[in-house]
Amino acid sequence: MSRLRKAIIIGLCVGIVGLCLSRLPFGLDLEEDIGLHLLFKLRGVREPPSEVIIVAVDKASSDYLRLANDPRKWSRSVHARLTDALANEGAAVIAFDIFFDETKSAEEDASFAKAILKAGNVVLSEYIEMEKVSWPAKGRAAPGDLTILKVIPPVPPLAQSAVALAPLPLPKVPVKVSQYWTFKTAAGNTPTLPVVAFQVFALETYDEFRGLLEKEDPSQAAKLPRSKEEIVSRRSVEKTVQEIREIFESDPHLAEKMLKEVDRRVPSHNPPNVPLLKALIKMYQSANSEYLNFYGPSGTISTVSYHQVLGSEKVAQSKKPFDFRGKAVFIGLSEYSQSRQKDGFYTAFSQPSGLDIAGVEIAATAFSNLLAGQPVRPLDPTVHFILVFLWGMAIGMIFLLFPTGIAAGTVIGLSLLYLLFARGQFNASGAWYPIVLPLGAQFPLAFFGALLWRYIDSNRERQNIRKAFGYYLPNAVVDQLSRNIAGIGISQQVVYGICLSTDAEHYTTLSEGMDPEALGTFMNRYYETVFKPIRNRAGVVANVLADSVLALWVASHSETPLRKEACLAALDIAGALREFDQPPGSLRLPTRIGLHCGPILLGHMGAMDHYEYRPVGDIVNTASRIEGLNKYLGTQILASEEVIRHLDGFLTREIGTFLLAGKSKPLVIHGLLCRQEDATEGQREACRHFDEARTAFRKQSWDEAIEEFSRSMECFPQEGPPTFYIKLCEGFKRNPPEPLWDGVIVMDNK
Repeated sequence: MSRLRKAIIIGLCVGIVGLCLSRLPFGLDLEEDIGLHLLFKLRGVREPPSEVIIVAVDKASSDYLRLANDPRKWSRSVHARLTDALANEGAAVIAFDIFFDETKSAEEDASFAKAILKAGNVVLSEYIEMEKVSWPAKGRAAPGDLTILKVIPPVPPLAQSAVALAPLPLPKVPVKVSQYWTFKTAAGNTPTLPVVAFQVFALETYDEFRGLLEKEDPSQAAKLPRSKEEIVSRRSVEKTVQEIREIFESDPHLAEKMLKEVDRRVPSHNPPNVPLLKALIKMYQSANSEYLNFYGPSGTISTVSYHQVLGSEKVAQSKKPFDFRGKAVFIGLSEYSQSRQKDGFYTAFSQPSGLDIAGVEIAATAFSNLLAGQPVRPLDPTVHFILVFLWGMAIGMIFLLFPTGIAAGTVIGLSLLYLLFARGQFNASGAWYPIVLPLGAQFPLAFFGALLWRYIDSNRERQNIRKAFGYYLPNAVVDQLSRNIAGIGISQQVVYGICLSTDAEHYTTLSEGMDPEALGTFMNRYYETVFKPIRNRAGVVANVLADSVLALWVASHSETPLRKEACLAALDIAGALREFDQPPGSLRLPTRIGLHCGPILLGHMGAMDHYEYRPVGDIVNTASRIEGLNKYLGTQILASEEVIRHLDGFLTREIGTFLLAGKSKPLVIHGLLCRQEDATEGQREACRHFDEARTAFRKQSWDEAIEEFSRSMECFPQEGPPTFYIKLCEGFKRNPPEPLWDGVIVMDNK
């Protein structure tokens, strides 16, 4: 499989895993809890709209006004004074995030209701209560519990005076608040406090809004009040909001049409408050829930203490702490001390000290998002899935196409660029790009997936190379190379080794008469015949050259069992080759074998870019010379005395002392005939006559030696050494050796 195809496969896998995680609630929760949190932290605090102010009900105010620390026990006449003060200051909308569901004294309620009615722009909070009701079995329906959501309004005097009522349903800790409901569908598509407050705030654009709707769909516009005054007089803000919402839901493209019409009219008509009008249209276009685009930790939105507003009634206009004219004012519990906080919600900007964001701040944040037209907007699901898939494809392919270090650096760089891009989009427009899945899940998945694939590939290649090397090198050497191939040039050691050298007769003649393909097939069969006994006897084939084979038995010092194994291997090779040459008419390749032992240098020999693993030293050369001696003696297996010393179980005989070609020291050479149990009486008798003949030969009794060598041939006619010695004796009879001759036979030829 090509590397590109592998890269595409792993890229597809990483992309598909990202898609699967994106569709699972677990993946979505991770993005919301970690990814969105990170984007807020990277962005930091941003400036909230100046049109929104929070009046904080806090301990400082209760102390200053000498009221109870529990705001529920405050006199409603105080709220009446606050409402009057804000109305006098010109507040556009006043929203209480305080529940007034318990009746106080009639005088206090009347005072507060009067102030609310006079202001004409006060929105009071409702709250939603869940109630479980037993559902009896009817017909085939199974009995069970039914959850009913009940909207609890303020006490009647206040509810009747307010311009609108609306709930602010929010989860409590430890759930992180990231979203708010615009419309609570489970409670009859009820608009929530931020939406209702925003509609009241934007009533000045209602006539233009209705005009746009009437142009696009007159029948739908006819269902709505004709003017903002009609809405206020009938106290029908919530109903109007619900009706407009239903109109927009019935025509999903209505908002786009109205926004295009606004843009078209701007140059000629120049409608007032165009941004506010667009924000109102987008509010009705929004989903039932929106993600909150927080501006910062608690206190980021302009906040003034309750008592400061009341105190400002006696202060000059220039010294008032805030200008409320045309502003949206939210009133509710808000403390900057965690120990006193009673209405805190865990958000992305909750402090390590435990200080959360108050409910009134969340309402003000939602309102500000509607005003700015910039809530946090998750990517369209299709775009989200495409992005996650393509990102997974890209990094998966990069990790497999490039070296690990370069790939990791490249993907880290791309991840940083992606994070900066996501942060920039979040800062600019509130666009929420996924962070956790691409960087926290797909990145490590691609990295470790590529590493695993590379490991599997390299392991497979290593096994293939190991298998290939195993044809040429010992397993121990292959292991060493797999661990440290860089040390190939210095991995040499002096060991004790038994060398077995073979050479095939008539190979040159055979190769001349065969085509290369047939010769290759035949030689492979021949090598298999030679190699098998070597491997069976724990030997290692160290070198193959044409028709010659060099095998090794290696140890740290001379070991009798090791030498015995080498001798048995030599006999097994001879026996296997006899069967190899057995079929009548088959090609024959008689083979000579020589054995010698001693210290050798074993390792990788070569230079630059070419090395061969081989033994080096006099022992190797001598084994080859001993093998070559077979050619002159007419023998098949010869071994030095160092090899057969103290070995039992073999029929051997001392052939003589030879000074081999190119050597300076003579060697005692023995013929390895067979195992003891396989020896015939004729072989033993021939060996006795041969030993007596060699004794006469050393005494220079040439005639006696010739006679004994001849008897040896009579006992075993196929013997070659007697013939060699008879010719030698006849030569010495004509030309006697020097007087100090010690019986060493000098071989001038290899």
